[in-house]
Amino acid sequence: MHYGVGVLPARPYKPQDKAKAENGVLLAERWVMAALRHRRFFSLVELNEAIRELLEKLNQRPFRKREGSRATQFAEVDRPALQPLPAERFQLHPWAEARVNIDYPIQFDRHFYSVPYTLTGQLVEIRSTATTIEIFHRGQRVASHLRSHQPYQATTVNAHRPKSHQQHLAWPPSRLLHWGETVGPATAQLFAEILKSKPHPEMGYRSCLGILRLGQRYATERLEAASKRAVTTGACSYHSVKSILKRSLDRQALETSSSSPPVAHENLRGAAYFDASSRSLKPELPFFSAKEPEG
Repeated sequence: MHYGVGVLPARPYKPQDKAKAENGVLLAERWVMAALRHRRFFSLVELNEAIRELLEKLNQRPFRKREGSRATQFAEVDRPALQPLPAERFQLHPWAEARVNIDYPIQFDRHFYSVPYTLTGQLVEIRSTATTIEIFHRGQRVASHLRSHQPYQATTVNAHRPKSHQQHLAWPPSRLLHWGETVGPATAQLFAEILKSKPHPEMGYRSCLGILRLGQRYATERLEAASKRAVTTGACSYHSVKSILKRSLDRQALETSSSSPPVAHENLRGAAYFDASSRSLKPELPFFSAKEPEG
């Protein structure tokens, strides 16, 4: 329908259904492949040029039992019947199935696309083209996205999120930092590290809110001490703070690594030896001589 042509497929293993196509293969084998069987080519361009010359010669070869040649028949019969191609190429539309994850995206071609959160756990159908991704549920289109080829990244529509998630995303990062300051400076610093470690600050909101909820089970002093320990050790995450509080590590003193002074010895070269200026010099190496044993 797109190109305005009709297709009459031949039956499998029935070459008589496509006799002209089989005859064309025979002519190519005799007049092209057989003529090149003893030649050696070192590039595809060189091979195509040789094939093009023999093909032109075959098309100009006169018929034996009728007038004209294949080239003249094409000019008189086929060329007038040709129509211009459509303005747009036909696009294939592969279909696939996927199940909506708990955080309401589906995965297709190593990329995540959001769907309405009410479809969590449901089976949906995916219709893909070179430019778009359409998602259907029970015959109804529920989402449409521009196709992305970035692996393991997410394309999310804000309307697909629950109202509570949309409200969280509307908060500025300063709001979370202010809430952390109500607990203590270490908690505010912990929130800043969590938000800075994410590609988008909104991705760290859930961890910060989880840490604040820990204040309902533990005293503020303990939460502040756990946050300080998490920042000092570099374990800036909700699960790390929860583990610190659960194991009462916030009540233990932090181990500080004492740096001992460098050892001074004549055999230690030091950093200056490997400096560019030092490498240009040739240091004198000590000369060791072995004395012959007496007697």
